[in-house]
Amino acid sequence: MNNLRSVGIASVGAYTPAKRLTNFDLEKMIDTSDEWIRTRTGIKERRIVENGVCTSDMGVIAARMALERAGVSPDEVDLIITGTATPDMFFPSTGCIIQDKLGASKAAAFDLEAGCTGFVYSIAVGAQFVQTGLYKNVLVVGSDTLSKVTDWTDRNTCVLFGDGAGAVLLKPVPEGTGILSLYLGADGSGGELLKIPGGGSKHPANKESVEKKQHYIKMAGNEVFKFATRIMEVAALEAIKRSGLTVEDVSCFIPHQANVRIIEAAAKRLRIPMDKVFVNVSNYGNTSNGSIPIALFEAQEQGRIKKGDAIVIVAFGAGLTWASSVIRW
Repeated sequence: MNNLRSVGIASVGAYTPAKRLTNFDLEKMIDTSDEWIRTRTGIKERRIVENGVCTSDMGVIAARMALERAGVSPDEVDLIITGTATPDMFFPSTGCIIQDKLGASKAAAFDLEAGCTGFVYSIAVGAQFVQTGLYKNVLVVGSDTLSKVTDWTDRNTCVLFGDGAGAVLLKPVPEGTGILSLYLGADGSGGELLKIPGGGSKHPANKESVEKKQHYIKMAGNEVFKFATRIMEVAALEAIKRSGLTVEDVSCFIPHQANVRIIEAAAKRLRIPMDKVFVNVSNYGNTSNGSIPIALFEAQEQGRIKKGDAIVIVAFGAGLTWASSVIRW
């Protein structure tokens, strides 16, 4: 007998900084052009935090919005999971910092790191606590300040990234609704393709690590692109298969917003028309763990997803990692 409860997203919150960094701004900083960036990535601008603003600051704003929209107070939250690749510091966890700022004194809290896939991984982990009945309200936050770890002299990476945060509240829902399937994957043999080598136990922070710019994002762009276009299709199809639905049943496809060419290639492979695909990468660039929750928030606000719709979320990231889910909204 299956005593697991159904779990779904009760509400969504999002936050993006006010400061815009356009392609024309980047033209003044590095050898690039608006046309070059747009044709290769689809990005027109990205949001950048002001000095002194950190990952938890954005995350708590998105989290507070999600709670307010669900009518849930901070002291009703049982658990906070923060998906992030740019924590405020090694420890304490950014989740604990968000817990304190929210006033969610009864909540357990921790971080989950899976590159840009961390938010979907966090949903998968958080869902288990609700399904088993251990917790009722699980807050999942995705927040990253990639501008802090971007080498603004490297034109191959600095055009891609921006800052942003989103959050969802997971709660029990009626059977047949909510999260219908989950699929997670990893291939550690591709870890060298996308990394920040400095600052950990292998390359501790020192004068040499700073001089070698080891604390910035390093990416083998072509290899990551090939991986992403393949795995987005594989992951989406597996989640759809596990849900018992078909591609035709999907109302809205919400992929990780890394590059419009990757999104278009994945949609073409899946035979999903672009009018069913939500894309906002042109406005924000790649916000890592903020990507999918920000897209979810905007899709809902724009009426692109509504109650009863079957939506697919799919992400890929450093690790290499990937994850997908089908959700009955």
